[in-house]
Amino acid sequence: MAVFEALADPTRRRILELLAGGERSAGDLAGEFAISRPGVSRHLRVLRAAGLVRARGDGQRRLYSVDPAPLAEVEQWLARYRLFWAQRLDALDTELRRARRAAGTDPAGLDGSGADRSGAGTAPATDERETG
Repeated sequence: MAVFEALADPTRRRILELLAGGERSAGDLAGEFAISRPGVSRHLRVLRAAGLVRARGDGQRRLYSVDPAPLAEVEQWLARYRLFWAQRLDALDTELRRARRAAGTDPAGLDGSGADRSGAGTAPATDERETG
C-alpha cells in the first residue's frame, strides 16, 4: 500500500498533521522544518503520489491540503485488527487491576472511572444513637 510507505516517514506525517489544520503553501510548510524547501517539496510530491495530499494553484503559489479518501481506506483496513487491540487492552486492564489490588494500591470494587462497583456505600447509613 503506497499510503503506508508515504506515512512511514515522520516528516511526511508531520506535514499531514499541519495540513489537517487547513491548506498551506509549500513555503509555509517549509518554515516548520529544519530541512530545505526542495526537501519539503520532495515530501509533498511523495504524499501527492500516494493520494494523501492534493494541490491547487493560487496565482504563483500552490496550496496543499489533505485528501481524506486514502486515510479512510487505511481506517477500513485497520478496523479488521481493532478487535484484537481492544481484547488485549481489556486483558491488560484486568491484570493491572489485579496487581494493584494485590499491592493494596487499588481499592477493590473501584473501576477506572472512580465508580464504586462493589455495592459498598449503597445501603442507608444508620445512626448508632437511635438504635440504643
